[in-house]
Amino acid sequence: MYYVYILQSIKTKKLYIGHTDDLVRRLDEHNTGRGGRYTRQNGPWALVYSEHHSDRSSAAERERYLKSAQGSQEKKKLAGVLK
Repeated sequence: MYYVYILQSIKTKKLYIGHTDDLVRRLDEHNTGRGGRYTRQNGPWALVYSEHHSDRSSAAERERYLKSAQGSQEKKKLAGVLK
């Protein structure tokens, strides 16, 4: 099982989208400085949304969509930023 997740920075309120096969481990990595540079610089992070997918390719495709201009409004709705 794979997950697409949206994090929100507690400090800056910025959003981050990713996908993983272990949501708990990945959130811990983001919050302990073992994620990428963006998450190290803008943390700590809170999980605001996640959804599961049966395979990695569908999770990666969904992540790409939410990061795209077309998916930006949906991303904000899912994260609770837009009502």
